[in-house]
Amino acid sequence: MSTSIADIVRFLEALAPPAYQESYDNAGLLTGSGNWDCTGVLTTLDATEEVVMEAVSCRCNLIVAHHPLLLRGVDTVAASTAKGALVHQMIRTRRALFTAHTNADAATPGVSDALADALGLRVDEVLEPISVGADLDKWIVFVPAENADAVREGMFAAGAGHIGDYSHCSWSASGIGQFLPHEGASPTIGSVGIVEQVAEDRIEVVVPTRQRAHVLAAIRAAHPYEEPAFDIFALAAVPGDVGLGRVGMLPSPEPLSAFVSRVHDALPGTSWGVRASGDSEATVSRVAVCGGAGDSLLSRVTDADVQAYVTADLRHHPADEHRRASDVALVDVAHWASEFPWCTQAADLLRRHFGESLPVRVSAIRTDPWNVERNGT
Repeated sequence: MSTSIADIVRFLEALAPPAYQESYDNAGLLTGSGNWDCTGVLTTLDATEEVVMEAVSCRCNLIVAHHPLLLRGVDTVAASTAKGALVHQMIRTRRALFTAHTNADAATPGVSDALADALGLRVDEVLEPISVGADLDKWIVFVPAENADAVREGMFAAGAGHIGDYSHCSWSASGIGQFLPHEGASPTIGSVGIVEQVAEDRIEVVVPTRQRAHVLAAIRAAHPYEEPAFDIFALAAVPGDVGLGRVGMLPSPEPLSAFVSRVHDALPGTSWGVRASGDSEATVSRVAVCGGAGDSLLSRVTDADVQAYVTADLRHHPADEHRRASDVALVDVAHWASEFPWCTQAADLLRRHFGESLPVRVSAIRTDPWNVERNGT
């Protein structure tokens, strides 16, 4: 059975949901059709002309990239522009392009997990968690005990009661409900003008916010009362196991100088190299990492109980201010090198899920824009 581009997109978006991406981002399928059969996948950080030609030569008609080709202020894909010419090349050669960017940064496993794994860290914490669950409600419904099962099942059928990999989740308690029917009411139980007390169950379930109307209709259809009693509470978002950066432990403590060598040896070489700030003899055992530009997390790093922070694109002033205020050593690497392990991670996840029937390759093209070494190579 063949695998379609849509099958792969669904899998990748389950790993790195589009909801995780930043508001400015543009992840997803850029070129190609989900209806195409996939002949192979090529993972890369950047879609370039050389990468597209590599995909053609190895018969991979889906390129999975980390960095979006079209991100901000796109108003033309004319072939006379560099990015427009690349879009035309992909269309002409029938190559599909899918990107997972800031959603892959936040996902678990994601970009920073791949970096941590390359450095030999055992990850135990997200450096800056993002909150999840803000699109859920808690519904509390009061119903006569003999009708509780019908109401509960109706709510489940309308989309209630899903928590992670579980369905039909609810909590119930018994109590006494009280009401006084007034003129015009048609009570199922009791009479107008007489206070009635009824043995009722209190049912609690979680419901996606978007399902409110469906769940309400299900309650009204299954509940015996003319006016069912219920409460709806919008749930606050809580920190999840996804977000930017990771914190992890080294197999054993080592001096900062040795740790810097570890980083150098673990990542692909670049003209940027590896540079560090700190006491070279200080012991490093717990480390924070962030693939890509990470100086926005420096304040988090200071409070993270770590001895070193590995990231990319550290600017002079934020690094200088951090050094004055914190003992956490900084290890700065090239942006491309810090994110390159994700290409292997994505390829491994695809192979594990789709098996040998789907060819998956990691691009051999170095797309780091900094390409001139000091020795002229």
